Amino acid sequence: MYGISAGHGIKHFGQGAILILVPEIKATLALSDVAIGGMFAARDASMGLANVPAGILTDMYRHRVPMLLAISMSFVAVGYLLIGVSSWYWLTVLALMILGTGTSLWHAPAFSELAIRYPERRGFAMAAHSTGAQVGNTTAPATIGLLLGGISYLGVEWVGLGWRTVAFLLVIPAILTVLVIVSRFKGKAAPGGKSVSLRSYAGATARLIGNPAVLAMALMHALRGAAHNSIQLFLVLYMADVLNYSNLTIGIHVSLLTLAGIVSTPILGLLSDRFGRKPVIAFSMAAITALVLLFLVAEDGWGLTVTMVVLGVFLFSIMPVIVAAAMDSTERGSEGTSIAVLFAGGSLVGAVAPILAGVLNTHWNFDAVVIFVAIVAAVGTVLAIVAPMGRRDGVSGSTGGV
Repeated sequence: MYGISAGHGIKHFGQGAILILVPEIKATLALSDVAIGGMFAARDASMGLANVPAGILTDMYRHRVPMLLAISMSFVAVGYLLIGVSSWYWLTVLALMILGTGTSLWHAPAFSELAIRYPERRGFAMAAHSTGAQVGNTTAPATIGLLLGGISYLGVEWVGLGWRTVAFLLVIPAILTVLVIVSRFKGKAAPGGKSVSLRSYAGATARLIGNPAVLAMALMHALRGAAHNSIQLFLVLYMADVLNYSNLTIGIHVSLLTLAGIVSTPILGLLSDRFGRKPVIAFSMAAITALVLLFLVAEDGWGLTVTMVVLGVFLFSIMPVIVAAAMDSTERGSEGTSIAVLFAGGSLVGAVAPILAGVLNTHWNFDAVVIFVAIVAAVGTVLAIVAPMGRRDGVSGSTGGV
């Protein structure tokens, strides 16, 4: 659990770093808000599509899970290498798609491995894994902001690094993670997780795709992801373009969106194990709706800062509970495919959100993005209340539990 969670933290460090590079990339390539939204939409679409082969390979070749994790981080390294050399919009789009593919390839093998190893504590295991992500999401923005913006404090003067140099530096932790996985985790897939035949896999997959509980959680994941990606991306641009915050200040504020989640993620996971997934998911989505709307009045200063901290309690932290809810309704042997359906559906449906948010930001400013995100989260709240969910019996084998 701790090894996979640590790797997840490195993966999310790379995934979160790109946000702080966005204003620099936008200025260098002279891009519009819609172009930036399209770039991240392409990334999200590639993330969705990458989950399909990841899920298939995870379930059919369970003993190859460490190899899949190593491939995931290799794609992250290649993505940042291309970002660093690109001076062309479409090459940058391709680089983000490769980066997105790498980050998504991690999910199916990692989440399914934890679901098999810890069936009685699935909510907590998923939350522990996502706590690693929260650490990566929290440390990346502040670190990248410092590298870009430099520092001037107590006589220490450092002007920082160029954004291309920072992109190249991000290749290093990804490569080191690959080396650790290959050397330390080779052949150590979960003993209880057996590979399945193509025939049995196809049958389990067909039943999974027709499972209303899993499909409902896939839509829930899409709505949560659309809200998260849209508000996060355009908060960065709002702070850069409207508030004229420095790179370091922007980085610190983006870190605040996930800082509280380091503590709240395992708590929400434990609460969902004890009291059920539905009330935890519904309350969290309602809280996201209300807190996002506060950006309409908390436009700068401490109001903005505090709102971002409190929003961070729920914004990413509820994701592992959604994953656990999907796994509660998944047959043994198709855990990887369940994760693939969840993340593929979420990424593909949510891929249009950054483009819509870009249009809204261009024509009606950041307040329009806030209202859009609040509506998305509100729809998620309603879905959480009415959606069927599987039993929390710790056994992957229910056919829906609805």
